Amino acid sequence: MDNKEIVRRFYQEFFNGHDVDAALRYVREDYIQHNPGVAQGRAGLMEGFREKFRTEPDFHLELQMLIAEGDKVAVYLKNVGPAGNTRARVVDIYRLSDGLLAEHWDVLQPV
Repeated sequence: MDNKEIVRRFYQEFFNGHDVDAALRYVREDYIQHNPGVAQGRAGLMEGFREKFRTEPDFHLELQMLIAEGDKVAVYLKNVGPAGNTRARVVDIYRLSDGLLAEHWDVLQPV
């Protein structure tokens, strides 16, 4: 499985399937998070999104584009509501190490 497919599956299972435990399969324990709204490490990611999925049960991301170069994957996506309305446009960038997400940066634009 290449880096793009790892990231694609992570989005399907973790973000859109709301399967927080998917992070155990796709994210390093020492995951570096550059978004100040999410805690460091795999445990911090899991804790933050467990709460997000509880408070936003309709949370969904539509992948628009994945671009990979070396150990980096960039994802362009839309956060959409249940009626298909775009809530935000997002660019996530990941660095992978040994087939796992190791580091994350993002840019978010509310719509």
